[in-house]
Amino acid sequence: MDRRSWLQSLAFLSTAGLASKLRQAQAATSPATATTSTSAPATSTAAAASTSPAASTTPHPIVLYCDLAVDPAREHEMLDAFHHHFKPVAMKHPGYIDLKMLKLRKVIQGGPAPGSNINYRFQLTYASEELRQKWIASPDHAKYWPMVENTVADKGYLVLLTEEV
Repeated sequence: MDRRSWLQSLAFLSTAGLASKLRQAQAATSPATATTSTSAPATSTAAAASTSPAASTTPHPIVLYCDLAVDPAREHEMLDAFHHHFKPVAMKHPGYIDLKMLKLRKVIQGGPAPGSNINYRFQLTYASEELRQKWIASPDHAKYWPMVENTVADKGYLVLLTEEV
């Protein structure tokens, strides 16, 4: 299994168990205005991922992944910021489904493996890309995301935007 297949499988499995959260989030979504992303992020930060209009009128949940090289000396600071500041605020925004900070343990199969300095994967699931864009444009995101991102040693981290199909 190559890395792309592995990431697609991971995205599918991550969103498969979130059906009830998705139904709740879809209540806050207007199907006539949904958009999805078809291009890679324009810059290195998750907040700058771009969108383009989609032909579909039904919103599809998106999952955003960021592979982060968190400075080991600032790990506790990052986890505190994530769990006590960023996540509680993100949960209050329309379209929120799930948000996780995952610590990389090991690569079980395939490659290429993430860089040796990559120790965390940020995973954000939203009801649609349109609602995620509203979240990242919010004053809350501008205030709390830097608390997490400033603990990252390399700001050129990989950002993947996936869509449930």
